[in-house]
Amino acid sequence: MMFREKRAPVSAQREVRITNRLGLHARPAAHFVKHVRTFRSEIWFVTAGGRYTASSLIEVLRANLDYGATATLKAHGVDAEEAVERLKQLLRELHRFDEP
Repeated sequence: MMFREKRAPVSAQREVRITNRLGLHARPAAHFVKHVRTFRSEIWFVTAGGRYTASSLIEVLRANLDYGATATLKAHGVDAEEAVERLKQLLRELHRFDEP
């Protein structure tokens, strides 16, 4: 009988910079949150203003991440490393929401 190997929860974090001209406004924030919810880990944005749950659209908008803002993307769980890497890449690609 084969058992799947259990992965231990880990923590990971990356510094991110918002590069889309309009910041993390409603449409890109909703797209980001949709991707956050595909991971099993708990994920947060940490800024000078506080810690915000990245799986909540309201919380992401409350983080007030304008163009050029920096934050720490933190995750804790079995897929934390993969989550922060993929989400950091996604933040770089959100500039397409600046187009009319």
